[in-house]
Order: sequence, then C-alpha cells, then structure tokens
Amino acid sequence: MTSSDGVDDEKRATLRRFAAVGASTPLAGLSTTASAESGDSDARDAITGYLSTTPGAHFSKIRDDLQLGTGETQHHLRRLEDADTIEQYSDGDYKRFVLADRFDEFEKQALGYLRRETPRGMLVELLANPDATAGDLAEALSVSAPTVSKYAGELEEAGLLSREGGYTVERPTTVLLLVVRHADSFDERATQVAHNADQYLNYDAELDTDPNTV
Repeated sequence: MTSSDGVDDEKRATLRRFAAVGASTPLAGLSTTASAESGDSDARDAITGYLSTTPGAHFSKIRDDLQLGTGETQHHLRRLEDADTIEQYSDGDYKRFVLADRFDEFEKQALGYLRRETPRGMLVELLANPDATAGDLAEALSVSAPTVSKYAGELEEAGLLSREGGYTVERPTTVLLLVVRHADSFDERATQVAHNADQYLNYDAELDTDPNTV
C-alpha cells in the first residue's frame, strides 16, 4: 500500500522502526544534522539504527533490509560518512559498514566473517566447543571437509583463527562478545551460544588481548 506522498507504507514502517533505534544512539544528532537540509532524517536515522544492531552489514543487505533504492542508499551512506557517523571498510568483494569509532580492525574483520554463514558457523561452534576438529565442524555445519579447510585458511589469514595443533579462535572473548551483542542479527545457533555465553567467557580470557595495544 502506498500513502498519499508516494512512500510505500511497509517501507515507511521499516524506516521508522530502525530510525527509532538510530535516534537513541549517541550519534543521532550527527545523523539528523547531516540530513536536515534535504528532509531525509528518517532514512539516515534508520541506517544508523540498522548499523547499531547489524554492524558489518554490506551495501546490498542495508539496501534490501531497509527497502531503499540503490542510488538512495549510496546517497545516504555517503552523507553519513561525510558526517563521520559511519565508516566503511573493504572485505573482499564487499563494502561493509559500521558506526564510526566503535570497532577496532580485528573486530571489523570478525564482524565481516560473522556475516558469512559457514565462517560464522565455524567460529560459533569453536567458541562453544574449543576442542572441535575439522570433522566435527563439517558435521555440525553439514558441509564438506574441504569447505571447512578452505574457510579455516581464510580465517587464519584474517587473523581470526590459529591452525597450530588444531583450530583455535583468536581473541575468543572478543569474538564471543560480538556474537552476544549482535546475536539477533546472526542465526539461531549464534543466539543459542549467546544465551549460554557465561559458560564460555573464561575460555582463554587472560590471553584475549590485542597484541597491538599491549
């Protein structure tokens, strides 16, 4: 259904839902100021709200989930970047977006892989079961052993996984906290692990530091 001003009602409801979240963030003023002259505060606050709950989302997901046009999405993202409200980073073929100054480089890498089904499944399973083997992961995720090996190599290259003496998540507490904070934007297994996070939070916690900040 379309209202008298030509805006689809479902789209309006989606924008308002995320705009309410965006308006409650510390960056809400910047988002609104950046859009005041064009009257686009709902769309930009919606993007800000969306990224507060779904950090690391790529361009197409933002566009599709918020029911925006391609040009419209590009325009609003660019204006929000210009206002230092959000930032983008490259992740292979994807451009991903997060709220500005919220995540370090490791966390942005982790969010990128947590947004991909199989790598996310591997990380989540290893958080829940640090002794899981490649075979265990393949069985849990219903994928082949070569698929596990392929993504394990990518995760290791990204600094998220060690393959020395088995598979070990790097900075596991940091990765687990990302899963806990944003579980609703992942999947059912991530949500399940998040609900039981207290069982895993001490897993190598003393080693869970960024070596670049020590």
